[in-house]
This record gives sequence, C-alpha cells and structure tokens, in this order.
Amino acid sequence: MYYEPSNILLVEDEAPHAELTKRAIRKAGNANRVDIVINGEEALDYLYNRDKFKDKEKYPAPGLILLDIKLPGIDGIEVLAKIKKDPTLKRIPVIMLTTSEREEDIVNSYEHYANSYLTKPVGFKEFEDKIRQIDLYWMILNEPPILGS
Repeated sequence: MYYEPSNILLVEDEAPHAELTKRAIRKAGNANRVDIVINGEEALDYLYNRDKFKDKEKYPAPGLILLDIKLPGIDGIEVLAKIKKDPTLKRIPVIMLTTSEREEDIVNSYEHYANSYLTKPVGFKEFEDKIRQIDLYWMILNEPPILGS
C-alpha cells in the first residue's frame, strides 16, 4: 500500500464544517495534503482506490483519517468498522470528529477501535485550537506505524 503519513483524509458531509476544518489544518501547517470526501461510500472508495479514486499515486493511503459519525448512507461507525477490520487499513489512525456527545456514539466508536473521539466546539477559535492540537499530536509527536508497500 502506498502511504503518505502527512496526508489527511477528512470525511465530512457538511461543506462549511469541511472548509473550516481544512482551513484550520492548513493554518496549523503540518499536513502536506487534505482530501475531503462527503460520505461513507466515498471514504471507502478513496481508501480502496475504487471508482474516481482508483489512481493509487494520486490518492495514497492517508496518515490520518478525520471521520464524522453522522453521514448520509454508510455512517461513520460503519466506515470505522470496515477500516479497522481490514489488515491493510487498520493501522491508519482514525479520529472521530463530530458534534455528537452521545455516550452511545462514543462507546461505539471505541468498540470499533477509533484512536480518538473529539467533539467539534461551537466557536471558531476553539475549533481552530482543537484542530491545531490534533495536527501537532498526530502529525508531529505521534510515531505512526509503517503501513507497508
């Protein structure tokens, strides 16, 4: 698997949230690339290089996935479960980045091996600060596994 540790895949169906997140990641400055997909099916197509994402050079495996829970069609928990059951994808860190504070969503995320669960703050400054912390930890401080070739 071709793997880019400094690339982020953002799975977010709400365009304003996606743009805000991408802008905050860019401002933090440690990710080389942020790709955005808008639903669970597109996320899986991206990760398995299917359909419009079939070019593995153009769409390498990301080093980090930011995954919303509430998605149209295949929801974030289902996407997470498929990622973590797949021997070639399961080592990619997945952060559930969502507005849901429901205990059920938190428990389900960790039961399916989410690496972290973070809620989106309401204010832009707080949101930007949280994204900066995510970027610092996952792009700089964390030692990622080698995903293979």
